[in-house]
Amino acid sequence: MELRFTAGNGAVDTAIKELIDRVGPIRHRAIVREMIIAALKAGQENPEKADLKIMCGTLKEMRYTAKVFGDYRGARKITVFGSARTTPDHPLYRMAMEFGRKLAAAGFMVITGGGPGIMQAANEGAGLENSFGVGIRLPFEQKSNPVMNGSPRDIMYKYFFNRKVAFLKEACAVALFPGGFGTLDEAMEALTLLQTGKRYPLPVVLMDRPGDTYWSGWMDFMQDHLASGGYIGPNDFAFFHHTHDVDEAVAAINGFYRRYHSLRFVGGKAAIRMVSELPAGFIAGLKREFADLIVDGGDMVLSGALAQECDEPGLAHLPRLVVDFNKKDFARLRQLIDAINSR
Repeated sequence: MELRFTAGNGAVDTAIKELIDRVGPIRHRAIVREMIIAALKAGQENPEKADLKIMCGTLKEMRYTAKVFGDYRGARKITVFGSARTTPDHPLYRMAMEFGRKLAAAGFMVITGGGPGIMQAANEGAGLENSFGVGIRLPFEQKSNPVMNGSPRDIMYKYFFNRKVAFLKEACAVALFPGGFGTLDEAMEALTLLQTGKRYPLPVVLMDRPGDTYWSGWMDFMQDHLASGGYIGPNDFAFFHHTHDVDEAVAAINGFYRRYHSLRFVGGKAAIRMVSELPAGFIAGLKREFADLIVDGGDMVLSGALAQECDEPGLAHLPRLVVDFNKKDFARLRQLIDAINSR
């Protein structure tokens, strides 16, 4: 039997409806129905047990992720990346501890990989009550760090890709300390998602000590080989901020949300929600400065909530700057947000 995601599966649709009814209160029933159909189709189409195990494991890991983070949707969370090999006597460890402490004092929670090194330092600084651990099961590392071990906010993953989703989906900012392959992988993942618009804008802060060249050397490579070669655009450097100072890092994160609240794409429009009204006198200047973002015949206007945003009533009161966006220049969109925050 060929199953369809739309209705038309006869007795199978009836059985799925009866199953959902029997289980009890189920939210978003249409989506749950499609998930069940997808599982049945996978069983029909994929004879390889390994493929089915990956699909099953992914669903279970992401379900648990949503469950753990679900009670903290309203909390602002910062993901902190960095080396697992940084020892407690290293200055960067102390810097990460101070950063975690100041984030918690500013009202943020901290998400780390739950391991040793920079991850443990940030968790220590923020404190258990303000921390999440998003760990990975490795042959040589099976336990979370002492701060997170046993916490209800400590999640252990089998698959790196599910872990990466949690890191970036749940965060309102990303901070990166020096690290190895994993840290650089996480840095490039975040920047790729921002560059392609697959992740809504958020601040990315690169942190190291005064005199260190870890990130400045990385930025030199980006300029000399990627930007100069045309592999990235000159505006892509707007996606991150480099600092040697903990207070500056916290200020950069807070500054990103000075006026900007969130973003939603509605058709061809980018609805930029703001926590305070942008003076109307600034709009003409923004339209001139960012004319390249606006599609031919489009506009940039102050607005209330769009009709399509009715499913987010808690944000309906926020003023909007609505842009007929070209859907490609996401670095320039980030620069527009910076301009809004600076007004």
